[in-house]
Amino acid sequence: MKSFIIGIIIVALGALVTWKSDWILSNFGKSPWAEKNIGGGSRTFYKLMGIIIIFLGFFILSGITKLLLEGFMNMLQMGR
Repeated sequence: MKSFIIGIIIVALGALVTWKSDWILSNFGKSPWAEKNIGGGSRTFYKLMGIIIIFLGFFILSGITKLLLEGFMNMLQMGR
């Protein structure tokens, strides 16, 4: 139940970042890396970050993160 609530909060945070990317841009400024490497600049960077946060929230919500972390840890332990 705790991961469900945390997942919902993270999804809402990601949606807010995606929705208010103009506000974030005006308050935090441009990212030099994003301006150089991403075609749409900093605004697109903030929107992409919001979408990534949404996906992370859905992963936490559904419990996929636990499975992914367990699989990754098993891969690291195979060398022993």
